[in-house]
Amino acid sequence: MIDIDDYLHAATRDNTRRSYRAAVRHFEVEWGGFLPATADSLLRYLAHHAGKLAHNTLKQRISALGQWHVDQGFPDPTKAPVVRKMLRGIQELHPTQEKRAKPLQLAALEQTVTYLDQQRELARQQSRFTDLLRHTRDKALLLIGFWRGFRSDELARLDIARIEAVAGEGMRIHLPRTKTDRNLKGSTYKTPALSRLCPVAAYLDWLAVSGLSSGPVIRGIDRWGRISEEAIHAVSIIPLLRRILSSAGIDDTHLYSSHSLRRGFASWASANGWEMRALMEYVGWKNIHSAARYVESQDPYHRAMLERLLPEQPATLGTADEADLP
Repeated sequence: MIDIDDYLHAATRDNTRRSYRAAVRHFEVEWGGFLPATADSLLRYLAHHAGKLAHNTLKQRISALGQWHVDQGFPDPTKAPVVRKMLRGIQELHPTQEKRAKPLQLAALEQTVTYLDQQRELARQQSRFTDLLRHTRDKALLLIGFWRGFRSDELARLDIARIEAVAGEGMRIHLPRTKTDRNLKGSTYKTPALSRLCPVAAYLDWLAVSGLSSGPVIRGIDRWGRISEEAIHAVSIIPLLRRILSSAGIDDTHLYSSHSLRRGFASWASANGWEMRALMEYVGWKNIHSAARYVESQDPYHRAMLERLLPEQPATLGTADEADLP
């Protein structure tokens, strides 16, 4: 029977709990602060780390410290106007440019999948079952992540019980919650079967090779070929993705993250004529500002548009007629 603590625990996501614990540890252990805190101590904490930590990191840590005070029944010093003013001042004096993951282009995806298929065939021939498992899982991760534009947390929460896949037709993926789904209504995503680079075939192949019939889809695999019972952690997907791409000969893998899959698909779809509304509906964006952050323009400097709007070059002035000379 589920008790009260289980329900309260379920109300907060694991990622949120981890970030809160990390913020409290950073304030108390690394900086030497005391809890419960005062507005003055928070100002000194912010001043010490201003320019060293990203502004969003500081905001997240202040938010976590505020939640700690609420949970423990103390007045929340992070709501003090002077703390909010301090954050605005830090942003003004230490502006930062948003870092965006490099989009995974379709050509790079195809190169990587070709490599994985070659390695899978070689592993079969040499009876290396562990390698066969890894390459098959990696292919499924890449193709589902790209064609659905999933982030690492969404890939980590894929569950066999919530996926319906029909070979040659398509698949339905239900996620009980997403990052923007504050009301926990859940979302269902449809993905068609494709003639090549097919996410449906890759998923069904992974189930066939692994023998999995329930539980998480993307799991860890140890050196002996034992598949974990638990889903791979979301933070582990980024280094995994970089290793996969690096093995396939893709350059600058340190620039890629799980957002590269979403940015890659969004840029490909936009370049091939998808209207923004259709793209937003397919990926699950709620507003156009979120969508625009992921679309990589084929003409980042808008050169074609500006050249088209430039007036025609005026005719070159010729030499004056001798009759017009004084």
